[in-house]
Amino acid sequence: MSAARPDPVPAPGAPRKRPFLRGCLVLTGVILGFFFLLGLLARMDGVSMPGGGGKVAVVPVTGIITESEGTIELLKKYGKDADVRAVVLRIDTPGGGVGPSQEIHEEVGKLREKKPVVVSMGALAASGGYYIASAAGKIYANPGTITGSIGVIMPFVNMRGLAEKIGIRGMEVKSGPFKDAGSSLRDMNPAERALLQAVVDNTHMQFVHAVAKGRKLAVAKVLAVADGRILSGEQALALGLVDALGNQEDAVAEAGRLGGIRGEPEVVTPQKKKISLVELLKQEVRTLVDERLSTGPGAIEYAIH
Repeated sequence: MSAARPDPVPAPGAPRKRPFLRGCLVLTGVILGFFFLLGLLARMDGVSMPGGGGKVAVVPVTGIITESEGTIELLKKYGKDADVRAVVLRIDTPGGGVGPSQEIHEEVGKLREKKPVVVSMGALAASGGYYIASAAGKIYANPGTITGSIGVIMPFVNMRGLAEKIGIRGMEVKSGPFKDAGSSLRDMNPAERALLQAVVDNTHMQFVHAVAKGRKLAVAKVLAVADGRILSGEQALALGLVDALGNQEDAVAEAGRLGGIRGEPEVVTPQKKKISLVELLKQEVRTLVDERLSTGPGAIEYAIH
């Protein structure tokens, strides 16, 4: 019977085997691979993963619409964010300038091609606010939300009588007969009124066609209520201008469902920027100037007056 051979003694300087460490590394690799595969499958079938991919972003559109840059920037940002599965537009505005309203409307349409967009109407979502809302996939309103006001206005002020009383006369040197159309120091002549009415009518039909396309309604049906009238949320629902009655939480829940999120979605809102007093004063001045230019005499707008 032969004697048992002793285990070989490793040569000096030779690396020692560490089976426990090797096992830990293998186990770690398996776990990482498992979560990588799970994440890949989740992205493929629309299941949201804990801590990511299950977000609904809320973009506010509030106050008089005088500019579009900030809102468009947010829409583009959330459109590129893969973790944001859907976007809710929280609209609380009486409307505003035609140009900014149309620019935001167009961007909402672009975003809708990438992911679901749902509107939540607050107390007031009329005129330019409704123009923007009509581009979304689904619209929620409160029963008492003031909405509608599908129309266009170009306000003017005639101060001729007052000017004559205090001895003021207007004088112009102009390049054409319509350059001073709408002057506050004289009456508007028939040719000027016809010209401005044509611009208002054309812009009004742009609004009507945008609503008809977004809401999938006949143009004639939109025209029947596109006389500037305001509507409650319940009335708008009956006319097909909104899809459902509900608050912001209802809109977020529906957006999450449309975005393929299981369970309660994580809500993302824009971070409020910290600004100094000087910057705040500058913003207020810019806002006053913008409002004066966009809603002053002769400015064409989608807004309640």
